[in-house]
Amino acid sequence: MDFLPDFRILIIMAVPLLAAVTVHEVAHGWIAYKLGDPTAKMAGRLTLNPVKHLDLFGTLAFIITQAIGWARPVPVDPRNFSDPRRDMMLVALAGPCANFLLAVLFAILLRFFDVIIWPLSLLGKEAVVFFGKPLLLMLGLGIQLNIGLGVFNLLPVPPLDGSKILMGLLPRELAYKYSRLEPYGFFILLLLIFTGVIQKVLLPVVWTLSHLLRGGII
Repeated sequence: MDFLPDFRILIIMAVPLLAAVTVHEVAHGWIAYKLGDPTAKMAGRLTLNPVKHLDLFGTLAFIITQAIGWARPVPVDPRNFSDPRRDMMLVALAGPCANFLLAVLFAILLRFFDVIIWPLSLLGKEAVVFFGKPLLLMLGLGIQLNIGLGVFNLLPVPPLDGSKILMGLLPRELAYKYSRLEPYGFFILLLLIFTGVIQKVLLPVVWTLSHLLRGGII
């Protein structure tokens, strides 16, 4: 992908980044609400206001890598579920699945890019160049950031979604032992990030999936 200068990239990243984190967290909260837990709704997190969902360090990770990062977790109380193990798995899956669906939507818009910018052609070639290139990059980043957020959150490291999915699949005794890692999860993530392990493992996956969805357009 042909990147513009950093300050322009930040502006172009804003829309797909805010969309990615908002859809991810609202999906968690909405599924939890449908399964009987109103905690996220009561906390005001079933909102499309992205400010409610941003995490400082997670946003910085997105800006630095342009691929992986995280949002502020939606509060969930599993005591409100009829089947806490199963329902927590469904809530955890909702976020990454929402991001993958949003990535597909960005990919569809990218496929119809010529149709989208056709009205600009009426204003002349300069308008197409001035607005078209940033829009093209925005759609490409929309694919990349959503794939990155979805893949990253599937890591089985607490408190990421992958850990909750794994706990629902493990035998109860083993799941309980695994859950005791949660207080150290953030430090484990920092260690994996700063040692470059996550970048080396995840970024190739993100680039590959993003390229497949972009279809070689950018």
